[in-house]
Amino acid sequence: MARWQPDSALRLTEAALALFGERGFDDVTVAEIAERAGVTERTFFRHFADKREVLFAGGAMLQEVMVGAAASTPAGAGPLETVAAALDAMAGVLEQRRDFAHARHAVVSASPELRERELIKLASLGDALAEALRRRGVAEPAASLTAQAGIAVFHVAFGRWASERSDGLARLIEESLAELRALTAEAS
Repeated sequence: MARWQPDSALRLTEAALALFGERGFDDVTVAEIAERAGVTERTFFRHFADKREVLFAGGAMLQEVMVGAAASTPAGAGPLETVAAALDAMAGVLEQRRDFAHARHAVVSASPELRERELIKLASLGDALAEALRRRGVAEPAASLTAQAGIAVFHVAFGRWASERSDGLARLIEESLAELRALTAEAS
């Protein structure tokens, strides 16, 4: 195997997703992923702490995008409008990586361990979004309630988008937010 080749992280990700899709997450080893990608196990571990990280490595970047979008929302925007802007920014990133997102969703959905990890990741995104709202002056419990509701909207919309392979994650988020607004209006 070559000592160094460009784009090894991408090749490792593609190899892992292909193997996970063929045999399931639990039945694939790091050695097999590295072999399929044409690199050594050592190269794998330079990019990822373990095979789960192939699926979850982008979480920090998504959080940055989401928090950045929340922070740049106009000063007069309300909490739900701010959350909508943050979710729209995340949708833009995921739509650019549509094939990866769909393949990743299939792998995560098939594994209880990975679904649990996904929920932890979503909770972390919710915490970061609540903090972004607090920095904008939104008091508690409104900041946490709005952020967690936004993450629930994202989770539902993303599941629909990935499972149905439908177009427009941003559109599905918008529809889900409208549904949430209608439900909360009923409760008033």
